Amino acid sequence: MTTRDIPHYRLFSQHIVASRCRTPAEVVAALGAIQAQDYPGALWSIALRLPAATEADIEQAIADRKIIRTWPMRGTLHFVPGADVRWMLELLAPRIIARRASLFKQLGLDAALFKRARKLLAPALKGGRQLTRAALMEILKRDGINVSGINGYHILSGLGHEQFLCFGSHAGKQPTFALLDEWVPKARKLDRDAALAELTRRYFISHGPATVHDFAWWSGLPIADARNGINLAAAQLRRETMDDTDYWMSPDLPEAIEASPSVHLLPGFDEFLLGYTDRSAVLDPRHERRIVPGGNGVFQPTLVTDGQITGTWKRTLSKNHVEIAVRHFTPRKKSAKHPAAPAAERFGEFLGVRARIR
Repeated sequence: MTTRDIPHYRLFSQHIVASRCRTPAEVVAALGAIQAQDYPGALWSIALRLPAATEADIEQAIADRKIIRTWPMRGTLHFVPGADVRWMLELLAPRIIARRASLFKQLGLDAALFKRARKLLAPALKGGRQLTRAALMEILKRDGINVSGINGYHILSGLGHEQFLCFGSHAGKQPTFALLDEWVPKARKLDRDAALAELTRRYFISHGPATVHDFAWWSGLPIADARNGINLAAAQLRRETMDDTDYWMSPDLPEAIEASPSVHLLPGFDEFLLGYTDRSAVLDPRHERRIVPGGNGVFQPTLVTDGQITGTWKRTLSKNHVEIAVRHFTPRKKSAKHPAAPAAERFGEFLGVRARIR
């Protein structure tokens, strides 16, 4: 294995090519977690790893509580398996809570306020009810709680870290929230070492080849915990050393993966790019600004050609069509059919409309 092989191994490990998953829940469980602050993009992240899955199929898995949207790592929204949401939050949320302590103090978000918020919201959500953010904010505001600015968001995410609430199904285009105890009452628990070993195993099997620093960044854990996780899970992983750097991956990864031509349309926050702190294997550093214009943390959807990010794309959705505008980083040779046409057709099937590409 050489560093030039890394992109092709990652396409395989992440189930972007040769997917071995059959359901949305299997995809999310295989990857450990899928970044989900961009809700429509996250649905596509799951579906592109499944043959013929539609947007409705992924939303049904959410409604069936097989996958849960919450804030398990780095304070960022992710989809996680419903069965695993408890142990993931117990492992990862304490560090996020500690890091936000000074901010919460500035905002006046103390333990008494969160206790008051739970007391107000519990009866409103009890019995399986799902309410929009606006409805929850109105309940808090009526009782004199300041939800202006970023306060409202941090109250909800804080209650998510406390395992009090999580996202429910969407109501139209609006997300809703539900009580975690009612939404997934059978979520399992693990002790800390078992949870750390399991998260480490899932990450490297689904994201490998990857380094300990990649895992530490992705999980939000301290580097010491990341190293401990590798020690705990090492018997279930394979190690390769390239350029004096240790890479970890699935022991079942084929010894050689042929670099077959493939073109993919990935959403902006897909794990293929966001799952690593070092992205140079798949993205030429010269093009980083084109993926995150202005360095504002908003990642553009990417065109991936033979394992390399070679452009960006944007969708325009109408009643019966989706138009996909592709911008290549470097000029390409003209051809009768755009190389991304099959990927565009698949995206159209996902949305249930015809796709046009330009």
